[in-house]
Order: sequence, then C-alpha cells, then structure tokens
Amino acid sequence: MFRRKHREVPGLNTTSTADISFMLLVFFLVTSSMDTDHGLGRKLSPMDDQKQEQQDINRSNVLQISIDDNDMLSCDEKTVTLDELRQQVESFVASRQNNHHVIAVETGRKTSYDAYFNMQHAIVQAYHNLRERMAQKEYGCHFAQCSEGQREAIIARYPQRISEGMIKR
Repeated sequence: MFRRKHREVPGLNTTSTADISFMLLVFFLVTSSMDTDHGLGRKLSPMDDQKQEQQDINRSNVLQISIDDNDMLSCDEKTVTLDELRQQVESFVASRQNNHHVIAVETGRKTSYDAYFNMQHAIVQAYHNLRERMAQKEYGCHFAQCSEGQREAIIARYPQRISEGMIKR
C-alpha cells in the first residue's frame, strides 16, 4: 500500500513580533487623542470650624434658579429653557451696578446630573458673554487676550456669586 510521508511543519520565525507589537502600540498612543474632562470651577464653602461671614442681601439682588426632581428649570418661579436662563442671567448681572448680586441655585434630590450641568453651563456662559463684551468694549480685544490686570478688572465688574442648596420641602 501507500505510505504517507510525515512532513514536519516548519516553525515560524517570531523574533520580530515583539518589535512590531511595540511599534504598533507607540503608533496608536501617538495618533489617538486623549480627551480631558472639563469641570465646573467652584469655590467650596469653608469647613464648619472656620468662621463663615454671613451677609444680608436685598431680595431684588437675588436671582432664584431651581431645578425640581423632574428636571424642570425655573427662574424666579417661571419655567424657562436653558437659552432663556442664559439671557436672564446676563440681563440680571448686567443691570446690577453695585456688584452685590447673588444667583441662588436650588436643586431637587432626584435632579439628573445632565440637567444640573446644563444649568450651570448656561450660567457660566452668561458670565463669559458679559466679560467678553466688556473686554471688547473697554480694551478692544478678547477676554483671553487681556492682560492680567485687565482680566481682574473685568472679573471684579462681573464676579460670579453663586449660592447652591437643596429645595426645601
């Protein structure tokens, strides 16, 4: 009968596999982008053992913003959209010449993070727009291009005063 020849399978040369893997790893690390998270810059209230200064503020200098448990946004007890909120914050802060304004934010316990973040973004955008307009008007350049002293003057004119709390039941 027929006899089969047993052939040996030649071995693969894998000496350069590690080099190729390393080069692919470096290639993907260099060409991929690393997204950075952008957060909200906030100054936290002092700890309980530190003395906290309490100020009396006229009710007309307080803009009341609230988000209920169903993510309904209201400004001075009127339901608003995010764009309307931004416009109201801009006009409120711009109309306060004495800089003694406060934006009081209240949220419900079941308010979603997206609704809260979008509301905070609308407030920050309003301040950004006000500061940008003042930089263009006073110094003829963008806020980011102003000198440190110019930026401090603009921030002193439009300081962010945001008070946060939970909706009381």
